[in-house]
Amino acid sequence: MYSKSTLNNNIPVLMETTSEVHSACIGIWVKTGSRYETAEKNGIFHFLEHMFFKGTQKRTASDIAIETDYLGSELNAFTSTEYTLFYIKVLDEHVETALELLTDIFLNSLFPEGDIEKEKNIVKEELKMVEDNPADYVHDLFGKNIWGDRGIGQSILGSTKTIDAFTRDDLLDHVKRFYGTENIIISCSGNINKEHFLDYLNSTLGSLKRTGPAKKEIFPEFNSAFNIVTKDLSESHVSIGLKGLSYADEDRYSMHLLNTILGAGFSSRLFQNIREQRGLVYSVYSYHVSYFDTGLWGVYAGTDRKNVSEVVNVIVDEIENLSGTVTEDELQRAKNQLKGNLILALESTSNKMTNIAKQEIYYGKYFTPKEIIQMVDSITLANIQALANRLVSENSFAMTVYGPVKEKDIKGSCRLLQ
Repeated sequence: MYSKSTLNNNIPVLMETTSEVHSACIGIWVKTGSRYETAEKNGIFHFLEHMFFKGTQKRTASDIAIETDYLGSELNAFTSTEYTLFYIKVLDEHVETALELLTDIFLNSLFPEGDIEKEKNIVKEELKMVEDNPADYVHDLFGKNIWGDRGIGQSILGSTKTIDAFTRDDLLDHVKRFYGTENIIISCSGNINKEHFLDYLNSTLGSLKRTGPAKKEIFPEFNSAFNIVTKDLSESHVSIGLKGLSYADEDRYSMHLLNTILGAGFSSRLFQNIREQRGLVYSVYSYHVSYFDTGLWGVYAGTDRKNVSEVVNVIVDEIENLSGTVTEDELQRAKNQLKGNLILALESTSNKMTNIAKQEIYYGKYFTPKEIIQMVDSITLANIQALANRLVSENSFAMTVYGPVKEKDIKGSCRLLQ
């Protein structure tokens, strides 16, 4: 059963309780991420997320790790472009202890000076790991190509230069400015006693008085640019995309279905055409990323350098031809796939916790699974065709290629470079 409550300091608490499971997942969400960082402090929210686990007034970092394992729980955090999440998933018999552990970390972390330099090395190793995985790193390059080096174009991890410059005062300043009550949401799902849960939260997070200045927004403008980054790799990694839709756009379910038809699954057009019929790739897929105020509809493919132009041309052709060629059978198959993914995902308490939090963050209201399924089922072929036509006719393609390719190698044969 879903409910929404408010703590004494107006922090919203979202709960989806059930006695039919033996676990619970509790998340503390902060509505801030890399898009709100200055260029000089890029990566600081991700670094700050790491430092929250380095000890509190009553627990050392080792104590936190030992207690997490003792509870048989999963304690972790995650930083994105627009939010940061701290969560714990635990057996229902340990909910109270887990909640105390999570709130202690969130409210009482010390950010010890001696651990800052060690953690910088750890995060820089994480950065190297991403850069050494070209199938991941091309998305960072693509994002910067499209959105520039400010706002949502910034890397979540930052750079070696910015990481090296972080100080403890920087961390404390960002907590003070961005971790105020107006930016916090608490979300939980599972076998939880609602009254006890709210009482404890009011005695801890509910007494938080911290508020910060309004976040500075940088409106992202989609840059339809072509960017080829030459690197001695075994495979060329290609990202192509168009401007997409924001989270709350009224056409968001049409967008999900259109993306499913294009490249989200084994029966999708891209997978069948480029991999199964032509044998040009191992991995090819499409995706849609939404933000508060914009979005990206993109395609990724990894292919041999000699096949880059053909792969790009097929992707562009498939996208441009969608508006006039989508069939009722494809639409129904996409609906079934989307609904199946939704229901299967919501059988997990952690996914439920995430779902209700994101709905609050981006829509300011809760939609039941039944309501979402009804909205998906209401989408018509005309809706899909109109959206496909609008996205292609109103926007131009952007492209990034990362690998053993130079512009001169594909300029005459690649549609987007002619």
